[in-house]
Amino acid sequence: MFITDDIKYIGVNDRQIDLFESIFPVEHGMAYNSYVVLDEKVAVIDTIEKHFTAEWEANLTEALGGRKPDYLIVHHMEPDHSANIKYFLDKFPEAKVAASKQAFNMMQNFFGTNFADRQIVVADGSEIELGKHKLCFVTAQMVHWPEVVMSYIPDLKLAFTADAFGKFGALDYEDEWDAEARRYYTGIVGKFGVQVQNLFKKLSALEIETICATHGPVLKGDLSHYFDLYNKWSTYTPEEKGVCLAFNSVYEHTKEAAYFMKEELEKRGVKVEIFDVSRDDKYAAVAAAFKYSHLILGATTYYGDMFPTMRNFIQALKDRLFKNREVILMENGTWAPQSAGKMKEALEGLQLNVWEDKISIKSQMTEENKTQISALADKIAAEAK
Repeated sequence: MFITDDIKYIGVNDRQIDLFESIFPVEHGMAYNSYVVLDEKVAVIDTIEKHFTAEWEANLTEALGGRKPDYLIVHHMEPDHSANIKYFLDKFPEAKVAASKQAFNMMQNFFGTNFADRQIVVADGSEIELGKHKLCFVTAQMVHWPEVVMSYIPDLKLAFTADAFGKFGALDYEDEWDAEARRYYTGIVGKFGVQVQNLFKKLSALEIETICATHGPVLKGDLSHYFDLYNKWSTYTPEEKGVCLAFNSVYEHTKEAAYFMKEELEKRGVKVEIFDVSRDDKYAAVAAAFKYSHLILGATTYYGDMFPTMRNFIQALKDRLFKNREVILMENGTWAPQSAGKMKEALEGLQLNVWEDKISIKSQMTEENKTQISALADKIAAEAK
């Protein structure tokens, strides 16, 4: 598949994987993207995950058409992109490898060598002339590892962006970009909003019409939608008004209250996404929390604390420095409901507005609780629809 007349896609789809990075469910697989720039000089852009070496090599051989590569460009050292570096450099002993200084340090760790006699160390402003085209490098520290660089071909207005603008899902899985890109960003990059904003300052000087990331489809044309979402995610700005409602339930009483709240909100025109944090994908719930203006947390009391799966969910938000949201708490406990206070305590230090209004249930939702939930739904709807 040609991206342009001179750039060919040589990546693979992984339909074997169940958990990306052993933590993120990927029901629809994963794409490991690699490219070849076929100019007077030939540059191979990143390698792929080790289990797909043979397929990648076949794609590379076909793309080269008998030519020998001059450069291997390494944008990011995570093994899903770097596992075949040594294999490639052993196969093509005359090729040079271009990467950041930190990436070469990581190569020593991964491969027992940093390829000292073949290094091209790149940083901001570095360029590699290929012939008609040139690669211009931009550092992207902590988006989302410290060694990351991106590269840009000015005459094509094309950027190789490493993991930035990537998404979950194999390329033969047709879906909306936003949802799986949001889950990918909030799961993997989410903590590094400041660093993404620093990168945006550099990218603003470039005219970009094509993005080739290391995961997900090639993005072309008007890219404002993608840049707008990345800007919102990295500034922790809600995409839209609405509610992420995350709960746990042991004997379904808290679940009943959570779904009653959802119904009351929807009656008032509020968009709601609901998640059982004990059963649903926790990182889909994290993504929804990033998407919406309001977050409702409903937890049972357990050992005088909140339920463990709710604690894990809140920790996932804390890990990503989640902020700038309205938060409403619901608790349940048969004799001593305490989970609301524990959730509020756990959220301290984040820039969130935790409402004093809360719902406190003793075992089973009562008519009084329903009246309280309806009143709270009125208040939420005034802000979130």
